[in-house]
Amino acid sequence: MKRQLIAAVGVAAMVVGLAACGSDGKKDGDSKASSTSADRYKGKTLKVWTMTGSAPKGWTDSVKNEFETTYPGSKVDFQTQEWTDIGPKITAALSEGSVDVLELGNTQTSGYAATGGLLDITKDKSALGGDGWAANQNEAAMLDGKQYAAPWWVSNRVVAYNKDLWKAAGLTDAPKTLDEFYTDLDKLKATPGVADPIYLPGQEWYTYFGLLTGEGGKIAKKDGDKWVGGLESPEAQRAFETYKKLQGYSVTGPKDKDEATPQQKDVFAKGNVGAMIALGWELPAEKDMPKDKIGFFPLPGKTADKPSGVFIGGSNLAIAAQSKNTDMAKDFLKIALNDKNEGLVAAAGNIPNKPALNSQLTGDFAKAAQAATAVGGITPNTPNWASVENKPNPIKDFLTAALQGGDYAATAKKYDDEIAKRLNEKN
Repeated sequence: MKRQLIAAVGVAAMVVGLAACGSDGKKDGDSKASSTSADRYKGKTLKVWTMTGSAPKGWTDSVKNEFETTYPGSKVDFQTQEWTDIGPKITAALSEGSVDVLELGNTQTSGYAATGGLLDITKDKSALGGDGWAANQNEAAMLDGKQYAAPWWVSNRVVAYNKDLWKAAGLTDAPKTLDEFYTDLDKLKATPGVADPIYLPGQEWYTYFGLLTGEGGKIAKKDGDKWVGGLESPEAQRAFETYKKLQGYSVTGPKDKDEATPQQKDVFAKGNVGAMIALGWELPAEKDMPKDKIGFFPLPGKTADKPSGVFIGGSNLAIAAQSKNTDMAKDFLKIALNDKNEGLVAAAGNIPNKPALNSQLTGDFAKAAQAATAVGGITPNTPNWASVENKPNPIKDFLTAALQGGDYAATAKKYDDEIAKRLNEKN
């Protein structure tokens, strides 16, 4: 699951050339566009790729059964792929037409769309249920105003806290505002046995990104036909001040490392950390810290009416442009994304693509994450975004430099220039 929430590195470079690839055979839509019979896909197999940890088993079984029952004689072949080194494999499959429907991380989608690898499904959006999709989730499934995928599910970071330490600090209720949260952290700081009121390393840029989103700012935006960085904006500076204050409570959290160095779940599992801001997969294993010892709440906002913004990561479902079964693939998506099956995604603890289905969410983590999803955002929707996350990541370096006392304006300009340089590169 964790790789679904991280941008693919070098996507644009990996998929160069897809637009030039052709298809050797007829697509099902070429010969059966007018057919509506139930046996229209008899004898056909639809190959569907999902990634490790993504598709709940109940969803997979339900979708396969419903499709094969609706279209007798058809077959859905679900294949599970690993996120590690998936880029070249996707590139090859898209160019060969050897996959029909596939799951893509929401920060990957624009890269494959830009090079012609994904089918334009703009005209099919309403038929797929798109009129009810959450706008900030669907943004990642589009490029240049066209629909190239369907949003499937998302998640985001929440505050995970150690219930025993909070009880020892005399804390009972989740804070509703950032000021209340700071007060709680002060109490934790004064509690014997607490090493870190919150563990937040200096380069945890996803949390900073969320704070910036909540302030109404952008990490980068288009100015005419050029991209410009957004770190110099007043919104970015306000977000940084909040981030800096939170990070100041992280006694052992290094200012020059991210949440994976070391893995923050291992730090939290020691039992002397009051809280961390984490994804669901970043929780300690049951043997290291029982789940009933961990509570969750969304990172509070400045006022009680809404939480702080978040980075929303997740997955989309797309159709390969070179698929020979595009009509079949579209009918598959109608079933895969209908309210019954999307409800199974919510029941498994993932935030569904329709806010109307949020009531079906299960699990304390998912419910806490859902509260902030409406005020969340994604990274800039451009194939070049992956290059920004390449090492050295300028957002991480900016945070370290600013936390270590660098002049904010000068530091922000330096890294805005680097962000703009990478986003404006010609492939």
